[in-house]
Amino acid sequence: MKKHFIGKCFLFAALGVALAVGLSFVVMYLWNWLIPSLFGGPVVDVWKAGGLLVLSKILFSGFGKGCKSCKSNKAHYWKDKLSNLSPEEKEKLKNKWKCWGNSCDNES
Repeated sequence: MKKHFIGKCFLFAALGVALAVGLSFVVMYLWNWLIPSLFGGPVVDVWKAGGLLVLSKILFSGFGKGCKSCKSNKAHYWKDKLSNLSPEEKEKLKNKWKCWGNSCDNES
């Protein structure tokens, strides 16, 4: 029984490594096909492509596992928070968001 469990663990680990290497090759080929010709960017190897995968995972989805209810909880949090603002605070926030990314310093 224990040998069977260890064998399964080894199999899953090997499949995980194979999947990571395979995805790194796909990212490497896509990057090297598109980025140097479109933007004059660098050519990457498999290790850098794997690093790009890890970096994109960290930047776009974070470390923990997401849950469907977490997103709705955040929406409820902000809905409650914004509903408790006074009309003056809401107007100030609207002006701030209108000018976000622009140079609207005079409307603060």
